[in-house]
Amino acid sequence: MKRVLLIGAGHAHLAVLRALKDAPLHGARFALVTPRPKQIYSGMLPGVIAGHYRRHEAEIDVARLAEAAYAEFIEGTVMWLDPASKVATLENGTELEYDFASLNVGSLIEPSFPGAKLALPAKPFEAFFERLRTAKLNRVAIAGAGAAGAELAMALRHRGAAVTLYSEATQLSPPRTEAMVRGMGIDLRPGMGVTAIEPGPLVIAGPSRQEFDLVILATGAAPQSWLRASGLECDERGFVLVHDTLQSVSHPEVFAAGDCATLRSATVPKSGVYALRQGQTLARSLRRMVQDQPPVAYRPQRHALLLLSCGRRYAIAQRGEWSAEGRWLWWLKSRIDRSWIRSLTV
Repeated sequence: MKRVLLIGAGHAHLAVLRALKDAPLHGARFALVTPRPKQIYSGMLPGVIAGHYRRHEAEIDVARLAEAAYAEFIEGTVMWLDPASKVATLENGTELEYDFASLNVGSLIEPSFPGAKLALPAKPFEAFFERLRTAKLNRVAIAGAGAAGAELAMALRHRGAAVTLYSEATQLSPPRTEAMVRGMGIDLRPGMGVTAIEPGPLVIAGPSRQEFDLVILATGAAPQSWLRASGLECDERGFVLVHDTLQSVSHPEVFAAGDCATLRSATVPKSGVYALRQGQTLARSLRRMVQDQPPVAYRPQRHALLLLSCGRRYAIAQRGEWSAEGRWLWWLKSRIDRSWIRSLTV
């Protein structure tokens, strides 16, 4: 009986578990290892912070989902992977053997400047949310004005915090975001990336020095350090390099999807929308591999719909060259998010 080890519970592996729940695969032994039995869905986190959802409405019971998918749930964190011996080692020393392994462990926030450890990283989401619940939020700075940073800024502003949003880029994306951010009274600093943080915390951005109650780190994605250390071939940044089949280019019995992977043949955004499609492909491939059939190739969508929540019940949408904004888009996003949660609920 083939042993399939799913490491991490990101969008891709949640899609795999959902597929196994709906159509169990007999003749294989699946196991899922992830740090927590429940986790917050990232797409609804800004809504939770803004007060539109209660936490339990945005939580996924990963342990129950695994059980429904006939997969063993193992609470823990992988610290080492030996693809030559096909063994994953947890932080407590437990060794897990596998025939096929799949990695969907996400990414970390890149500490790209001195003093970054004085800031609160936006990932992992559970630790971030717990810290946010008890933090003083009168004056908040956010380093990084990508989609995540902008959503957090608007959610916190909706709660009444005075927010300063630092951006290395001179323009925000989607283009409508800048007007929305400024219209909410957020102090946007385009072209002013944070260069250092000093105790206080004191944010330094070029010649500017300003003190805050809290600094949130929402800068670029960084890989888990053990990925490169495992011997899996990685890209220049340390993300696992994979073929179109999502198999490691150096170890075909190891798959990787989502933020922790880099597709060799195409540039794919590190986004949950793309990771979900990868998970659907991964579910088919693992089913075929267990039955000694070749995996299928992942084909990324040409354009994906981006829905950006704007603090209040209002959202911005963009797909390719098309964009729009309005309350109806927030309700559409909420409907999509709730549908995703329901599909994973046992």
